[in-house]
Amino acid sequence: MDGRMTLRLLMIAGLALALSACGGFREQLGMNKQSPDEFRVVSRAPLTLPPDYSLRPPEPGAPRPQVGTSAQQAERAVFANSQTPAQQQTAVPRTAGEQALLTAAGAEQADPNIRLIVDRETKRINAESERFVDALVFWDAQPPAGSIVDPVAETRRLQENAALGQSPTTGPTPQIERRRRAPLEGLF
Repeated sequence: MDGRMTLRLLMIAGLALALSACGGFREQLGMNKQSPDEFRVVSRAPLTLPPDYSLRPPEPGAPRPQVGTSAQQAERAVFANSQTPAQQQTAVPRTAGEQALLTAAGAEQADPNIRLIVDRETKRINAESERFVDALVFWDAQPPAGSIVDPVAETRRLQENAALGQSPTTGPTPQIERRRRAPLEGLF
């Protein structure tokens, strides 16, 4: 019965291994649907209203003025400066309606250290979830490494010392040496 069970487990493991290799078969045949990445299709500057309408009409085939040269595009990509100076927005004063809305929402009393508070709370929540996951994954508690007295051998030693009329402290105390177990030891 034990040999049959082992054979079944080996067959199931082999079948699982064989089926796991079939994942790329559709891709190799070109049957997978591959949609384009919407963020990499075309790089165009956003449409904006001109500051005044006294602009000259665009020339066909001329490069767009918002795009810039390839060196400027590379500089924006490397230094993460995605807006040209003309596109950078200046601070606009709030209207009376916006100010009333912010006051009603309590935005004026917002804590300036809110990011520090949120980070602290997030770290605490993450630490609690890590402890929970560790309790699930490492459910078998490790006994502390070290040595303890072997009770059976110690009882035998004490009885022998008493029968021979010797002191109970005569002879070495038998000990059990504990070692740290491997993570998967005892599962198989």
